[in-house]
Amino acid sequence: MIPSSPSTRLILASSSAYRRELLARLGLPFESIAPHIDETPLSGEAPQDTALRLARGKAAAIAALHPGALVIGSDQVATLDGLQIGKPGDHAHALAQLQLMRGRQVVFHTALCLWDGRVADPSRAAQVENVQVFVSFRDLPDAELDAYLRIEQPYDCAGSAKNEGLGIALLERIDSSDPTALTGLPLIALTGMLRRAGVRFFLHLSGT
Repeated sequence: MIPSSPSTRLILASSSAYRRELLARLGLPFESIAPHIDETPLSGEAPQDTALRLARGKAAAIAALHPGALVIGSDQVATLDGLQIGKPGDHAHALAQLQLMRGRQVVFHTALCLWDGRVADPSRAAQVENVQVFVSFRDLPDAELDAYLRIEQPYDCAGSAKNEGLGIALLERIDSSDPTALTGLPLIALTGMLRRAGVRFFLHLSGT
């Protein structure tokens, strides 16, 4: 473990407003920089492997441009019966997703990578973890699903629901060791990684 200092840059390798809002809860100064990598799943790749590869790839891409920084990468893949569910993009696709998922359980794989740019050996620079969230959707009629989509328009969310907003009313149950993982950045896992990288939250924030 290399002790962290106030001068150590913390970078979130993401343009996601949801992830920025979550990371801001920790009270640490950070920057957000969007990584530019190909996020296409590989042929035959398991969903959790896709999420882990992309989380690591995002962090590595930004770390290469900003030596010495602590870089956070994250990626989320939603699955139903083992098959990936992507971001719907528009109303019609979102409605089709919700119709498919109602009354059923969807597994969200939220992968996290903390890349420590202070570590000289690249093979030892990254901490990675996949946090699973098991989400049971209510069996709701088409009219309610359609109305929800028109209110919240969650077309950039895998699974077509914003659990941090009105979308929580679509859900019957959430099971996970890290509730923030569903929104896209597992803070319990992340704080553990940051501690292992030398960040002492309360001491950093109190200035002692």
